[in-house]
Amino acid sequence: MTAALWLLALQGALGAFDTLYFHEWRARLPAGGATTRPELRLHAARDFVYAVLFATLPWLAWKGAWAAVLVVLLLVEIGITLADFVIEDGVRASLGGVYPGERVTHAVMGIVYGAFLAGLGGALVGWWGEPTALALAPPPAPAALRALLGAMAVGVFLSGARDLAAARGGAR
Repeated sequence: MTAALWLLALQGALGAFDTLYFHEWRARLPAGGATTRPELRLHAARDFVYAVLFATLPWLAWKGAWAAVLVVLLLVEIGITLADFVIEDGVRASLGGVYPGERVTHAVMGIVYGAFLAGLGGALVGWWGEPTALALAPPPAPAALRALLGAMAVGVFLSGARDLAAARGGAR
């Protein structure tokens, strides 16, 4: 599980880079108004999923039926990402499409996410057979990693809230 948490932190770092460099600075998605609204909604939804993952996995065991809830969240993230791959092409048409470096970043993130899922799989199998509970059961991971993931939970939640506000026509 500790390896899965390191991979989750790597995913978070790659996602932060993708968001800050490609979405905020290069494409300026939050300022795009109705044009970027579909992509921003997907980003917000995915950000909220990641906020849950970053906040809980360093501390909690998703036991019993909660393991199924976690699997659903992981599958929802995959579905959002696949939809984002399709929608962003249309949204970014006026910019000349998705930047090549961003496509590479997305591919690397997909590989890291797959490795994270593989690392999490053993824990999920173990949790599935236990009585249903969200139990305080921190895996053996460094305190700094837990703190980093906690900070990432806050950051990705705020990013999602900003994207949602921009998608609704809020302050840019």
